Amino acid sequence: MSDEKFKKIVSHAKEYGFIFQSSEIYDGLSAVYDYGQNGVLLKNNIKEYWWKSMVQLNDNIVGIDSAIFSHPTTWKASGHVDAFNDPLIDNKDSKKRYRADNLIEDYLQKLELKILKEQKNQEKRFGESFDKKTFLETNPRVINYKSKIDVIHNRFSKALNNDDLSELKKIIDDCEIVCPISGTRNWTDVKQFNLMFRTQLGATKTSSIDLFLRPETAQGIFLNYLNVQKTGRMKIPFGIAQIGKAFRNEIVARQFIFRMREFEQMEMQFFIKPGSQKQWYEYWKKERLNWHLSLGIDKSLFRFHNHEKLAHYADAACDIEFNFPFGFKELEGIHSRTDFDLSNHEKYSSKQIKYFDSVDNSKYTPYVLETSIGLDRMFLAIFTSSLTYDKLEDSSKRVVLKIPSILAPYKCAFLPLLKKDGLPEITKKIQKKLKLNFSTAYDEKDAIGRRYRRQDAIGTPYCITVDHQTVTDNTVTIRERDSMNQERIHIDKLEEFLRSSLNINNWLLNSA
Repeated sequence: MSDEKFKKIVSHAKEYGFIFQSSEIYDGLSAVYDYGQNGVLLKNNIKEYWWKSMVQLNDNIVGIDSAIFSHPTTWKASGHVDAFNDPLIDNKDSKKRYRADNLIEDYLQKLELKILKEQKNQEKRFGESFDKKTFLETNPRVINYKSKIDVIHNRFSKALNNDDLSELKKIIDDCEIVCPISGTRNWTDVKQFNLMFRTQLGATKTSSIDLFLRPETAQGIFLNYLNVQKTGRMKIPFGIAQIGKAFRNEIVARQFIFRMREFEQMEMQFFIKPGSQKQWYEYWKKERLNWHLSLGIDKSLFRFHNHEKLAHYADAACDIEFNFPFGFKELEGIHSRTDFDLSNHEKYSSKQIKYFDSVDNSKYTPYVLETSIGLDRMFLAIFTSSLTYDKLEDSSKRVVLKIPSILAPYKCAFLPLLKKDGLPEITKKIQKKLKLNFSTAYDEKDAIGRRYRRQDAIGTPYCITVDHQTVTDNTVTIRERDSMNQERIHIDKLEEFLRSSLNINNWLLNSA
């Protein structure tokens, strides 16, 4: 997908009330965005879909909502004070700062794209007689690209695991990676930068204490583990889910809402018996991918990616990556966190955080299996995969946001054919009966074709048109967004039709 297509996505998000630059009247605040009137509806629908699948469908998973502020020792125990850093590098000519690991990953991705380009050229040339396997194994250029990828990949992995900043710089120099802005290779050394926002709590400077805005929502779950386990009489294995804001002082914030300084996470920490983490790791990998696929998004847009460098707390970790307009990037993380979090909080708080297992009379610190998805990234994944440009029979084009109907901001729009003859009044009367159960819109301005196009552009699955025939036989026309097919239906059957088409259970059962 080209940069031009991505610009259209960003433009469409603003033009149709999905996402606005924060503080735009003051020229905006970098890497901070506001969700508009349609964006907040889509965002809330994603939350609901995740929450119901995670909490409502699982008897052993409950939800909480922990505070953004927590005791400062929390972040010492979690390792964020000492280890929550990004390797950054500056270009001396453009004065721009980049993440060193991102520069190298982008370079490796360009080599992979070169291999794909070579393959497509040969497929086009030889057609059905093309032997992909033989080509990839024997073509000199492909072999050379693969060799480069393997060498750089091995060096990169070792440098990340050893926190070898000088080696990261050397890889950038050896690969002759240039600054996207200046086009030069005039780089500084690579340095570590802590991503947490600092603030203070207290009425005066002398009595205040230093706090951090939380960089993740997981720690709020760990701090409340004992409270939830005891008051809920929870038996292992069990999970605690949460949706909430997190904050990171991203120096290299980029790619629209993909990487922001204020963002929202949907996380679930699953507490398990030590030794069972491999089984649960594989289980949640499968479950989480199935959840994404239940929305009907093309399976080829997803892939698993194992972490090159494990976090300090993990013994296994992978990402579900999505093919965004700028390539495959992390959408959701699945991590086996071992007992690092609870053990450290036990150590720093001097409070015992153990679980007594009545099955075998054992006492242990639970291990944790985490699933963590960026809500804003999920929003972007849905938005980018849904925005299409259909060519019609008359050679004109229509812009359609083919959002999964269960997530659409409005489930149906009510349109009187004309603004006279009592049609608006009839339309509003029908809408009033349905608006309690469905998110609805009403539009009477412009020709009916233009109104259809407006609803297509914001992803409304159904348009319900009231015309003069409605007055005589109580039927309305239902137009379906993607196919543009129309059918007449009796008003009394309207709610039943919408319920059967937009029942969240029918979608969630695909992931259950």
